Amino acid sequence: MLRRNAWGMWSHDYNSSVQIVSSAPTRIDLAGGTIDIWPLYLFHEGASTVNAAISLRAHAEIRGRTDGRIELRSVDGGRSVTASRWSELGDRELPLLALLARQYRLDNATLTTRGESPAGAGIAGSSALTIAVAGALAQWTHHSVDPDSLLHIAKNVECQVIRVPAGVQDYRPAFYGGVATIELRPEGIRHVPLQVDPAELERRIVLAYTGAPRHSGTNNWDITKRHIDGDRHIFDCFERIRDTAISMRQALERGDWDEVGRQIAIEWDNRKRLAPGVTTPTIDVLIERATGAGATAAKVCGAGGGGCLFCYGPPHARSAVAAALADGGARVLDFRIEMEGLRVE
Repeated sequence: MLRRNAWGMWSHDYNSSVQIVSSAPTRIDLAGGTIDIWPLYLFHEGASTVNAAISLRAHAEIRGRTDGRIELRSVDGGRSVTASRWSELGDRELPLLALLARQYRLDNATLTTRGESPAGAGIAGSSALTIAVAGALAQWTHHSVDPDSLLHIAKNVECQVIRVPAGVQDYRPAFYGGVATIELRPEGIRHVPLQVDPAELERRIVLAYTGAPRHSGTNNWDITKRHIDGDRHIFDCFERIRDTAISMRQALERGDWDEVGRQIAIEWDNRKRLAPGVTTPTIDVLIERATGAGATAAKVCGAGGGGCLFCYGPPHARSAVAAALADGGARVLDFRIEMEGLRVE
């Protein structure tokens, strides 16, 4: 089993004959999304994101084989790929799994994956899966499971798959769990756990899938290009996103739940200004329904355009908000704030 030792590092006992099972949580992004894409955060001093890991986990399993071959299986996609060895894997079928298997030189094994979140949900399901698979592969092949190494590989491999710059925040909640700020600095990325009562946050949030998946790569790439090209409107939006993330962190640390809601509303307003496709008529109607039922704020998870949205409000309104979303055609998701990150055994 993969565990932290007394120095906070990861250690394990290697035995290639033992089945490896791993999982990692997805996340809700509370504030500061998109600014975590390199190099955008370098242009906004003090940039950070704030997120919370949630219990909808991505899972990976590795089992040994006796024929020397490698098989990759996606339960969610209903697809599989086989090859004589890792070097023969292409990147057209199950590209994320293939590239990770090649990175870790997996042979004589079957790698199977599945996720608990809906496809295109905007809650970093692919990043959680990347961390879960990388953690399992690192233990199976006796590679380094040092956090910096694993996070670096996960970001770069997923970037190879989506073929546009990837943000850095989503891998941290998958690896560490909990509620945290990700500080984005020229000298490096720093994960800072926040002292927040997870139950108090959880009881104020309703998470729902809108029914329409989203694709973040296109929106984020367009926004990135416009920022680098000097679009002043985009730059000013990111300044406000930066400021909101700072205020969100402060509100969470104080346990000021009314202010947390106010910052979520500001964050959503900032995000909608980035691009016209961030919200949709369906999302607008669902948020209107939730607000009518007692929610004080709402925002779409991730880049927007579909996927999940979460609504925030007083605990006594949570059931009514959930019912309003369900009546509007959304799928309300059962979740909890997840304090445990990557799990490998």
